[in-house]
Amino acid sequence: MGNTRALDRPTIRRQQIQLVKYDVANASDADEIINLLASVFSQSEPPAVAMGLSFADMKQFLQLVVPSVIPDGVTIISRSTSRGELAGALLTDDFASPLDLDMSRISHRFSPILSMLERLDEQFRKGKTVSAGNYLHLFMLAVNAQFAGQGIAQELVKTCIDNGSRKGYRTALTEATGKISQHVFRKTGFADRFSVFYRDFLYENKAVFGSIKEHEKAILMDRSLP
Repeated sequence: MGNTRALDRPTIRRQQIQLVKYDVANASDADEIINLLASVFSQSEPPAVAMGLSFADMKQFLQLVVPSVIPDGVTIISRSTSRGELAGALLTDDFASPLDLDMSRISHRFSPILSMLERLDEQFRKGKTVSAGNYLHLFMLAVNAQFAGQGIAQELVKTCIDNGSRKGYRTALTEATGKISQHVFRKTGFADRFSVFYRDFLYENKAVFGSIKEHEKAILMDRSLP
């Protein structure tokens, strides 16, 4: 569910650019990551908006996911060097260890989204042996709007790829759900593999993503690691 609302904003003036640094996330970063992802995704991620997921819905979901993912050592964050403010986050996990979600603890409005993502993932898994330590899954990408126009999303992806490569991962993949994040991933070497068109996707015989107009499809993308 790669997405980054900040990239939709005009490039900020050069004198306003804030220096940032990139690092692997740790447990102390969890709350800030949750709040940033919940804010950006509830406001601008196409399927989340189509399903009416609120900030509270996203936060409830992320409170289950983020603490279980951070210990993998593959989630990347960016912070302001002057104020320490979180500028961006790329929630990442091992594709061989799918999320073990208690669906009773999250909004039912997540179900169509998870079903769509699973359809993409099933296509990717066909004919492959997916073992731990081989497939790096770039799951959720967001940038703080105050840091727009600095290429932070692209640098988060590059840093994530470098970190994953050092850890021995051989392939990176993502399910990019908006045209902005799809552009970011293509610029960092990802190629389109499988797609689900929003206009055609049915959940319980309903075109649940029919309201999505500016974005054509969700795409599973991948690339080899150095």
